[in-house]
Order: sequence, then C-alpha cells, then structure tokens
Amino acid sequence: MASEDIRMLKPARDRDEGTEGAPDPARTGTGTRAWTPWTTRLLVLGIVLAALNLRPAITSLGALLEEVRDGLGMSGSVAGLLTSVPPLCFAVFGVTAPRLARRFGPGAVVCAGMAAITAGLLIRPYAGGTAGFLAASALALMGIAVSNVLMPVIVKRFFPDRVGSMTGLYSMALACGTSIAAAATVPVTDALGGDWQPGLAVWAALAAVAVLPWLPFVRGRGAPSEAPGAAARAASAGAPALRITRSRTAWALAAFFGLQATGAYVTMGWMAQIFRDAGVSAGTAGLLLAVTMAVGIPLAFVIPRVAARLPRQGPMVVALGVCGLAGYAGLYLAPVGGAWAWALLLGVSNCAFPLALTMVGMRARTGPGVAQLSAFAQSTGYLISIPGPLLVGVLYQHTGGWGVPIALMSALMVPQMVAGVLAGRNRTVEEEAAR
Repeated sequence: MASEDIRMLKPARDRDEGTEGAPDPARTGTGTRAWTPWTTRLLVLGIVLAALNLRPAITSLGALLEEVRDGLGMSGSVAGLLTSVPPLCFAVFGVTAPRLARRFGPGAVVCAGMAAITAGLLIRPYAGGTAGFLAASALALMGIAVSNVLMPVIVKRFFPDRVGSMTGLYSMALACGTSIAAAATVPVTDALGGDWQPGLAVWAALAAVAVLPWLPFVRGRGAPSEAPGAAARAASAGAPALRITRSRTAWALAAFFGLQATGAYVTMGWMAQIFRDAGVSAGTAGLLLAVTMAVGIPLAFVIPRVAARLPRQGPMVVALGVCGLAGYAGLYLAPVGGAWAWALLLGVSNCAFPLALTMVGMRARTGPGVAQLSAFAQSTGYLISIPGPLLVGVLYQHTGGWGVPIALMSALMVPQMVAGVLAGRNRTVEEEAAR
C-alpha cells in the first residue's frame, strides 16, 4: 500500500455519519486516494495480530514458572515479584501511550510495541540471571502496555458504530493468544528438548509476525490518529478541557480494572502452580490454565456485544464476580476433584477484562476522551493490581499453602463487583468532568 494512501486516512467520526469506511473527498486536500476496503482489512488484521501478542509473554512464563525458578534460583517471594512485573510495567508505560500517539501516531506506536515484544521475548531466556530476565521481560511488557491502551482508542475512532463487535474481536484474539501460550508452552518445550529457555523464546516469532501489518501505518501519522482539525474544532466550540480525575466514573472504572487485573495476573501467574502443588502433573496444569484462558475466547466476543447494547453493565459485573467467588471456593475445598470446573468458572470471571475495555469505549463520547480514560483507567488500575501477585507469593511462601492466598483473592472480588457496578452506570466522563 502506498504511503500516500496512509497519509489520507481519516477517523470515522470525521466522516459523514453512515459512511464509515468510505473516503471523504472534501477532506483529502490532494488528489490522492483515501480510505479503501483493503486499508480497513489491513487495520483489522493488525488489531487481531497485536491482540494475539498481548498475553503470551505472561502465560508462557506461568506454565514454566517452576522451571524458571529452579533455573534462575528464585525464591517464592522473588517469583511473586516476577508475577507483579506485568502490572507495574503496564502502569508505568501505559500512561505514556497517549502522548506517544500524539507525537508519532498510534500506528507507529503499536508497531514499535510489537517490535519491543519480539525483542524482549527473544532476549529474556538468555539474558543471564534474574536481573537480566526481569529487564528483558520489562521490554516486552512495555510494548504490551502501550498497545493495551491504544487498542480501545483505535477502535473508537475507526469503528465508532461497532465498538462492541470490534472490542469483542480483539478481546477474543487476546484470549486466544493467552490460552494458546498456556496450553502449548509445555509441549513445545518438551519438543525442543525440555529446556525452558527455547520454550519461552519461541513466542517471539508470533510477535515478529504482528509487526508486519503495522509497518504501512508507521509513516502516516494521521492513520490511525486524531484528525488534524479535531482539537481546533473542539476549542472553537468552547469545549472544556477534560479533567479526567474529576470523574467518579473514571475512578470507579480504574478500580474495577485494577481489581480484575489482580485476579487475572494471579490466575495467569500462579494457577498452574496451585494445581501442581495439589498433585496435578505439569502438562495437565498447563491445560487447566489453558482452559481458563480459552473460556474467554467465545465470551470475549459475546460479552462486549451484549454490554454495548445495555445502558448499565452492573448486572454483568455481578454475574462474573459470582463465578469468580465460586471458582476460588472450589480451589480451596477440592482443587483436584473439581479442577476442570474451577478452571471454567475462573475463566468466566476473567472475562471482566473485555467488559472493562468495552466500558472504556462507552463511558466517553469522543476519541480524545477515550484516549484519556483508557490511559487513566488502565495505568491507575494496573498500579492498584501490582501488590496482588507479589502478596500472593509472599503469603504462599510464609504459610506453606494456598489457603490464605485464595482467601485473599475471594475477599478482593467483593470490592471489584462494587466498583464495576459504579463504573457501569449510564454516564460519560465528559459530563462528570464538566460539572
């Protein structure tokens, strides 16, 4: 695709209503071609491939955590720190995504993010020692962080009438990548000779493929990006600056996002180990984790579509929370006897993530509003989630079992439901911030 095509791309909300995907001749400014169906397909492919790479760095490590701990000489507390690195990186780097997108364009930032994931996953198994492993992991997680924040922004700007279905599409791809990495890491490691290092490094290949569809968007800052005249039009209309911290909905969404992320990263980082400590084999434990992630594949597509049609998402939040409480109760009472049932229930509960992403797109009216809300909710939320996996590791090491950590996760499910109900109310952050 020619670079001139890329430069002429416009966000859907800057076109006449009802002409999504069609070029606006009045805005091209030159005689070059504008948006084409091929461009749309390329953007959708890029979104799907990017989403596939947003979790394998984490779940592949969860499947081999015991081998990595032995290979690097980690204690349980250090391993807990390792499982806390993802939310820390998401909080630190995610907040920079809107600024980077304004300067370089979201397409260029996502492309760089995929390249960072590739490099980090390739380097970390061979970095030598715990410090090098953590540094390379942070590089990969930096790429994941900026892509996490920009996905809702790109969907809102280019598919404003299909926020639910497009959010469902990339949430489903995200869940698919998560479950594939969880299920395949142990068998792939065995096929490569049983060494955990190539078993982790192999996932860099998937990230490298995801770089390709974003390359045509690197040179065109306007694609996908904010329309050049959007800020000026908002200013001329007297639109007040959005102060996101004045919005109660933004804070509620950040709390909901953080608490569901706590549960998700504890699940991805520790659930396989819980089953292994209960007497389940490493391969079966990996499959159970894969089942937990695979449940999210169909539900991640369905839940955003349903949520987008409802004025309030509170009932969905409560239903997912109840599933989480049941799953934790099962892990505590009968971790082996009902292992598959608990894996399914916790998989359903983890679908709070696509629901939170959908609410990000619904709780703001404009593209800039979605960008601010996405960065605020995700960065603040991931800050909230940082202590969870670390605390679970510390409690596990000092109590010698999983009873106390599981009780902690069950207790956190209650405020998660409360915050989600508040975030699911039918209002926007622009309305609240302007009061």
